[in-house]
Amino acid sequence: MKHLILAALFFFTLHAQDSNLEPDKKQKFTIGLGAYAQSQPYKGVDSFVVPSPVFFFDNGLFYIRWSRAGIYFLGDKQENYSWGFSLTVQPRVFGYNPENSQELQGMDERETTFEGGLAFSALHNKSYIEIMLLTDVLNRHDSWLIKTEVGDEFELGHFTFYPSLIVSYQSADFVNYYYGVTQREASKTSFNLYEPGAGFQVGAQTYIEHPITDELSLLLNMRADSIPYSARNSPILESSVIYSGLASLIYTFTY
Repeated sequence: MKHLILAALFFFTLHAQDSNLEPDKKQKFTIGLGAYAQSQPYKGVDSFVVPSPVFFFDNGLFYIRWSRAGIYFLGDKQENYSWGFSLTVQPRVFGYNPENSQELQGMDERETTFEGGLAFSALHNKSYIEIMLLTDVLNRHDSWLIKTEVGDEFELGHFTFYPSLIVSYQSADFVNYYYGVTQREASKTSFNLYEPGAGFQVGAQTYIEHPITDELSLLLNMRADSIPYSARNSPILESSVIYSGLASLIYTFTY
């Protein structure tokens, strides 16, 4: 699966210059800096807070959406709607180091990684849908997943909300890597062998933007993800929900 997707990435990159997409004449770019926080569902693993740069940019050929980047190779953009296929890459900030948890001593490390693949997105007025087929490009979990997100935009007073529902189908290898216990790990710990199967992770999030000036705004992100039901009984977990969020100051300009 991974090699098939990587081959497709290479093929479409070669043909991206023939795309029907045209860049907007006037570009909008958002930059910012904030703090990203995420809980960890693992036993004895603390939540973390890290500084996070924030970028939003989409000119019809390339895009950056917070920490994810992509290049379109097919699509169309009109006044009230747009759609496009793209190549995309994003980080996965997840996992644990057993040295940081007394309860997970003897387990192998579950590492963060980068995932890349194909994405389809469509926007009509202020509603959107995005579907991504992703694989591990660093051979950490060495598996794949399908992610679908549906969202909208609405205003309430001086606040703009961008709520969305996210459903990810995670392969058996993915779920086993992050939530399973191998035979070797079971022999070194008090945990029993645990091999969960594939499953769906369901999440909900919203961005909230509040303007300070015409260019400067506060941006908040709040998100909660429920891990796949197939992994709920994992002996290395103490929670079935992952909470995350971002608080940042952003600056938007056109050129």
